[in-house]
Amino acid sequence: MAEALAEAVPRLELDHLVVAARTLEEGVAWCEATFGVAPSAGGRHVLMSTHNRLLALSSARFPRSYLEIVSIDADAPKLSRARWFDLDTQQVQTAIAQSPRLLHWVARTNAIEAAAAMLRAVGHDPGVPTAAERMTPRGLLRWRISLPADGGRPAEGAVPLLIEWGGEHPCNTMPASGVALERVELGGMPASLAARLGADPAPAEHEQRPAIVAILATPRGRVELASLPV
Repeated sequence: MAEALAEAVPRLELDHLVVAARTLEEGVAWCEATFGVAPSAGGRHVLMSTHNRLLALSSARFPRSYLEIVSIDADAPKLSRARWFDLDTQQVQTAIAQSPRLLHWVARTNAIEAAAAMLRAVGHDPGVPTAAERMTPRGLLRWRISLPADGGRPAEGAVPLLIEWGGEHPCNTMPASGVALERVELGGMPASLAARLGADPAPAEHEQRPAIVAILATPRGRVELASLPV
């Protein structure tokens, strides 16, 4: 039944990887040291009291993909709800005090309710589709994103949040970076579900592999990012 439902849902595509930093300044410094390039401008998320910087990652396998460096916006109002990507947890805050870390990924779809239903049918709840927006120099970006009520990362981040863009996509105006996403491995995920999500299952010989491993070609050579466990 789950397989039949999956076949009825449009294929999901990787939209972006999420790296958390204690501050955006630290995130920019990490990006330059890790990849040899600086991220481009981002903006503020009023919904979550966070802000970001972006780095294009598009490749033949992952077109229109990017890296989001996100941090809590110290100048934004306090929230009555949990922020996304486990940003409010002590574990994440302790980890990113040492260095920015890969936390999660987001999958693009044009049918977010159906895609969320597909994931729930195989035992993974990506959260409730929620409207969000961010102002840019070229106008307002709008999207819907699935958000767990507790701000958590399903399956330690292996199960993505889902995003449905409402028109313009960030990659349409993002400068090329010279960084390309080559491969994404998802630990602890069935191969069929990983394929449906446009990624690869972790190699069988690596049973303790992190929930997400991203492999990128950069001006500084091949870089492997591993996600922070829950």
